[in-house]
Amino acid sequence: MINRVVLVGRLTRDPDLRYTNSGTSVASFTVAVDRNFTNQQGNREADFINCVVWGKSAENFANFTHKGSLVGIEGRIQTRSYENQQGNRVYVTEVVTENFSLLESKAESDRYRAQHGGSASSAPRQQSQSSFGGNPYGAPTNNQGSYQQDNAYGNGNNDAMQDPFAGNGSKTDISEDDLPF
Repeated sequence: MINRVVLVGRLTRDPDLRYTNSGTSVASFTVAVDRNFTNQQGNREADFINCVVWGKSAENFANFTHKGSLVGIEGRIQTRSYENQQGNRVYVTEVVTENFSLLESKAESDRYRAQHGGSASSAPRQQSQSSFGGNPYGAPTNNQGSYQQDNAYGNGNNDAMQDPFAGNGSKTDISEDDLPF
């Protein structure tokens, strides 16, 4: 049986970081994912998907993302239920995040946030950047706390991403016969 979810979208609000009674951190957030088609008015609709991430990854996610951040999420769908204070049974479906990626530079994220309302500052809320092995974005690649430094984000160049093939002296020439589709 397979239960895999991959999402790319923007956060609808700042992540909500909490701690269990045993001290385990958990962050909940919602990702807005655009649909591939437009409605009758020509506008693109979106799905708002609830997600949760646990452990050290939850702290990293909460510290380095904010409302409007473009993120990639990989995980699994989980359903659960509980009884609320009024005695009603509440059913919850959410994506349990196992891996995530920050998909834009800090400068792009700040620019998007400024254009769509909100502060341009996205400084970490709890931990210093130095605790993430020199990567100022602290993008975890899995829940075991290992980090991958991407040259586009971790080299101190906060400008918009550039074409990785530009200026290397070689020209990329691909014929129609080389394409797999």
